[in-house]
Amino acid sequence: MTAEEDLPARAAAGDPEAFERLMLATKASLYRLVRRYVGDADEAYDLVQETYAAAWLAIRRFDPKRPFEAWLRTIALNKCRDWSRRRRVRHWLLGAADLADREALAVADEARGAAEQYELGQTLGRLEAAIADLPARLKAPLLLTALEERSQAEAAAILGVSVKAVETRVARARRKLAEALGPAAGAI
Repeated sequence: MTAEEDLPARAAAGDPEAFERLMLATKASLYRLVRRYVGDADEAYDLVQETYAAAWLAIRRFDPKRPFEAWLRTIALNKCRDWSRRRRVRHWLLGAADLADREALAVADEARGAAEQYELGQTLGRLEAAIADLPARLKAPLLLTALEERSQAEAAAILGVSVKAVETRVARARRKLAEALGPAAGAI
């Protein structure tokens, strides 16, 4: 076993240096997953920090025979689901507009090709919003397979469901996105 393969076992034994090295190796891909899930860069940064804090607190329960990254992504997806629930409750209680709404904050760019850039930005903003609005059971498999480029088997292992469930949920997520985006779906 190489030193790199031994990192998860050392981390599970409580070695902070091994855990830090695992964090450095996984932070970029974990951030991308969380960013796509929540649709907001600042919130994603906070959720990644929460994920690593929770992982460190639970590290002794980690089974080093299993993939560390899958275990970490499970924690991250749980943090994202919690964030989504809190967001829905705040929105329901306050009844206010979402300040993270890209369309509410959009400003046109005066540079050459600004109209095209603006239109693409609007389409991407609608796509991010549509992904963020997907139910968690559809969003997670879609992000893991389509955007993280994981196999359906890997996504099934991370989510604790069957491969067929992942396949079905991804298909349903894509249908919902197509319905939400309408004609703009072809622009992406």
